[in-house]
Amino acid sequence: MTEDEPWQDPKSPQDARLASLDERLAQAQAGEAKRSGGQNRGAAAYYRSPAYRVLSVLIGYPLGCALIGYMIDRAAGTRGIWVAMVFVGFGVAMWEIWKISKASQVEAQEKDERGGER
Repeated sequence: MTEDEPWQDPKSPQDARLASLDERLAQAQAGEAKRSGGQNRGAAAYYRSPAYRVLSVLIGYPLGCALIGYMIDRAAGTRGIWVAMVFVGFGVAMWEIWKISKASQVEAQEKDERGGER
């Protein structure tokens, strides 16, 4: 009864059921790592997707440029440079999205030339 209580001593011997569960979990993880080549391919593919890259560019570039413009405003004692930098950030973001779209088109053409394999 005392082993089932939540306030038991943390240094007490481990329950046999927990040890068995840990072993089965380790076996399952080893089998999954062997099957998938040691990588979680689903998560990696998500972060490499063009949609994720476009979203991060559209958010990150203007915010980063606005922050730089704000710092310049504070250092120079001026106002309004951050607004101009937001537009610069959007311009650079559009250029980066153009490059991403061109890379996606080239990748699609190469995939078609290989016969649809990937």
